[in-house]
Amino acid sequence: MMIFKLAIRNILGAGLRTWLNVIVLSLAFVTIILSIGINQGLVTQISTSMIKSEIGSGQYWQANYDPYDPFSLQDAHAVIPGDIEDLIEQKKAVPVLLTQGTIYPQGRIMPVFLKGIPAEQAVLQMPSAALGTGDEELPALVGARMAKSAALNLGDTVTLRWRDKNGTFDAKDAVIVHIMNTTVGTIDNMQVWLPLTKLQEMMGLPGEASLVIVDENIETVPEVSGWDFKDQDFLLKDFRELIKTRAIARSIFYVLLLFVAVIAIFDTQFLSIFERRKEIGTLISLGMTKAKVIQLFTLEGALHGFLAALVGAAYGIPLINYLARRGIDLPQSSDSFGLALGHTLYPTYSTMLVLSITVFILIVVTIVSYLPTRNISKLNPTDALRGRL
Repeated sequence: MMIFKLAIRNILGAGLRTWLNVIVLSLAFVTIILSIGINQGLVTQISTSMIKSEIGSGQYWQANYDPYDPFSLQDAHAVIPGDIEDLIEQKKAVPVLLTQGTIYPQGRIMPVFLKGIPAEQAVLQMPSAALGTGDEELPALVGARMAKSAALNLGDTVTLRWRDKNGTFDAKDAVIVHIMNTTVGTIDNMQVWLPLTKLQEMMGLPGEASLVIVDENIETVPEVSGWDFKDQDFLLKDFRELIKTRAIARSIFYVLLLFVAVIAIFDTQFLSIFERRKEIGTLISLGMTKAKVIQLFTLEGALHGFLAALVGAAYGIPLINYLARRGIDLPQSSDSFGLALGHTLYPTYSTMLVLSITVFILIVVTIVSYLPTRNISKLNPTDALRGRL
């Protein structure tokens, strides 16, 4: 207890030097926690949007379907098996038929993917119901990004061209019946959505699909011959790998930020030992062991971290709560990032996150505080009293 009281008196007696170290270290606390929370919010928000809009709990892929090989789409379709058809009838899955196509907006040529989906589906959060309204012979649904790139407006007529199952080219006019706003670019960019039955008729593939998306609330699905089930982990793998790559750059930033903060603590400890060499000699002469003196100086450095945590909490907790509730407004240009961000990013924080970061930084500060004090164990009390180390 005496050592603790002495350590408190010493760091408070240092005045401005102590508070400068505390402020710098508190900024490191808050910045690291904010950055990690923003990243967790990014991952959660994008993953949730993708699951609700295109992934569900997973997808059945027809054996020939490969989203990374557009040339395979011509043969990537088959009649939906009975086990999967049962899920569709129970409104627990939705079939999608894909093919390559071309549109001719205002005389220009633009390659697209034509996707057929039932208008009445309720598995995915997208306005497919718009495809079942109106008297248009071929209604089409596009995303806002697609509409912008193709200069399409609601009610416009655009010519579609595709190849049927025999490889014969055909063309037809479609009417844009809805332009959806979605954060998920993979159901927007270069995508033209049509009623499933219309696309099946156009391609001569009645009752066939390329993939079937299962409702996100379904935990187990049957194995079906000729159809490979891809779960969420598989479908989100590319996104998660991207996040891991970005994590390396963020880790470097955290290390540099923490280094700047703890180097100030190290310098303070080193200078403190040099300036207080007579005090150290006096304490040892009065009977305090060298181990206790080391403990005193280490505790003083560690208290910088404790005070920094308190100061950081004073302004960091209100800031974290505010950002978690209101979110961070993103610029319009964020749509071009290719991620399902939307216009507001909501950071995600947890008590465990805050505590783990705080404990980690306190441990680092304690270690850094101890390093300069090791030479005290080799100190001659007589030399210390004379002001020599």
